[in-house]
Amino acid sequence: MTAELTRGQNHPLPRARLEIRVSADTPVVAAATLGDENGKVHGVERVAHPGTPTLPGLEVPRQAAPDHRLAVDLDAVPDAVHRVSVLLALPTAGTAPARFGAVAAPFVAVTGLDGSEVASYTITGLEAESAVVALELYRRQGAWKVRAVGQGYAGGLAALLGDQDLPQAHQLAGDIHEAVARGLARSVPAPPARTADGDRARQAAAPAHDPDLGAAAPQGATGSVPPVSPYDVRAASGPQTSAAPGQHGTQQPHPGGPGEPSADQSSAPGGGGPIDYSHPRRRNAAPPPPPPAAPPAAPGQPTRPVAGDATGWSMEERLYNQVWGMFEDLARTTAAYRSAVDFADSRMEKELDQALSDPRSRIGGQGDAAREAARARHGQLVSQAREVLDRDVAQLLAEAEVVEPALPAAYARWDNPVWHAYRVPMEIPMAVRLGDLHLSEADRIRIPLLVRLPLERGLWIDSGRSGSLDGSFADSHEMRRLGLETAVAHAARLLAVHPAGEFTVHVIDPAGSGAQALAPLVQTGVLAAPPALGAAGTADVLARLTQRVDLVQMALRAGAPDALPPGLDTSQQLLIVNDFPHGFDDRAVNQLRYLADEGPTVGVHLMMVADREESAGYGPLLDPLWRSLLRLTPVADDHLADPWVGHAWTYEPPLVPPGSQVLRQVLTQVAAARRSWDR
Repeated sequence: MTAELTRGQNHPLPRARLEIRVSADTPVVAAATLGDENGKVHGVERVAHPGTPTLPGLEVPRQAAPDHRLAVDLDAVPDAVHRVSVLLALPTAGTAPARFGAVAAPFVAVTGLDGSEVASYTITGLEAESAVVALELYRRQGAWKVRAVGQGYAGGLAALLGDQDLPQAHQLAGDIHEAVARGLARSVPAPPARTADGDRARQAAAPAHDPDLGAAAPQGATGSVPPVSPYDVRAASGPQTSAAPGQHGTQQPHPGGPGEPSADQSSAPGGGGPIDYSHPRRRNAAPPPPPPAAPPAAPGQPTRPVAGDATGWSMEERLYNQVWGMFEDLARTTAAYRSAVDFADSRMEKELDQALSDPRSRIGGQGDAAREAARARHGQLVSQAREVLDRDVAQLLAEAEVVEPALPAAYARWDNPVWHAYRVPMEIPMAVRLGDLHLSEADRIRIPLLVRLPLERGLWIDSGRSGSLDGSFADSHEMRRLGLETAVAHAARLLAVHPAGEFTVHVIDPAGSGAQALAPLVQTGVLAAPPALGAAGTADVLARLTQRVDLVQMALRAGAPDALPPGLDTSQQLLIVNDFPHGFDDRAVNQLRYLADEGPTVGVHLMMVADREESAGYGPLLDPLWRSLLRLTPVADDHLADPWVGHAWTYEPPLVPPGSQVLRQVLTQVAAARRSWDR
């Protein structure tokens, strides 16, 4: 029976291996400290946080998120530890709230590995506090208990850690927030909220909950909802096709959905067609149920996968949700496997230490037998964990083989036959594919990296040397060429998935070094103007785009979208910046930072092709710029983190197959459609 605790209450813990689950209304940082019987923390090595997530018997998440799972093994914590304090803090990066009083009360629960709840606590009464000690697991007369604490600190993490007598409290608090900022910079955009697991016809095989297999992370946790852009402009005289429920284009009032904006609520500048300032995917009603599942498999066999078996308004949305479901399933089943292997390693190490420390084991063959037994148990645990992983991976692989051919052009690889039947779309898709992700434990599975449209953060194509094998043999000149070719492939895809006239691309190439890589965009005529060269060209493009951001922001804040100047291009804008920081003065750098921060909310997006090390001459001035962009690489590299458990995924860019003309053919159609639209 679950104990619902109030502040100060305690409850006995029936087992040593537990999970602590955190649910909040906003992304929070989760950490934990190991203290003595008086609660004192003896050094930073006794604090588990996103920068150092693992301590003996304790593992915390690596990044800020609305939902967390902390793994605890009380038998594995050092004997000197008598208190394990669970800490929550609001991150300082981004637009996070500054105090817990501005959001819903956080909820924490202590559960077994099978998900059974032992005790729960809703942390109420917080106001100006930005950090809180949520729970305390403490040792009393040889037994462990949990106490609801709820002690908040208006001074944040620094004040909280200082209250636990940690001498380096301020420095450690800064290190934690720095680690969180780095995690946000490398994390892929979080998906929208997923439906309940019971609504999904397809479920990966659940990991076994053997007590010796480690903390198997439950599948199907709800992901966080990305921030919604308030700005989505339809071109003044572009196609205005009505969208059925679930289709994404010009938004029409949904039957039974009050609050949906009508298409005639505002007028275009200069008296043209309508401009819709609503987000095209905001819904006020529940989506329809998923399509009927495939016939049940034979007894003892896994369910046969079906493309589009997730919930959604359309097949496009169902496939999007299904891909994100596969992404989460693979992340969590791999986390369960790694946790089981870590547990097996620590258990074997502990058993070997005990065998070596016992003088009796040095007589005869008792010591050798104990070591062999420890290694045999280790091998058995790892083998069992691998069997579970292989079973889950096999089912996900079968699903990937069904889903990949069914993907629409916006989600498909360049080698997918769907591109050979390409036609310029009439509606903006839900998302776009920016590459593939995979893990070493499941190298055969490629998960499409789908990012919602309109883009909510810019892109940074890192042309610097990477640590991957693919990039280790390329010199700096080759990496810059590959970086710009990758940017062109991304820009071509973004142009291809938008209706005619609803996406405009600008290019800044100060030294003209990217002429060869930019040829597909220039020769097909899809650019708004030739690439800007030199300081004068750079200044002109940046001035026009920053002015556009200012004008639209003022119009939106004043509630007067019809006050925009006549002739203003209301399409989404993408600026490709090559070879940064060469040819950019301080004013241009500040304008780029402004576009990166403010542009996405008003339809102006930035794509930087740059080597971060080459910009080191600016010092820390550009750090906020890099962190505001999603880093992608022109070669395979392990640098992106998932939004659930923070694995380092190998990212592969969406390059066009060698010798293929598909990109030029698609861009030729895009250019022809734009010319027809302009007329």
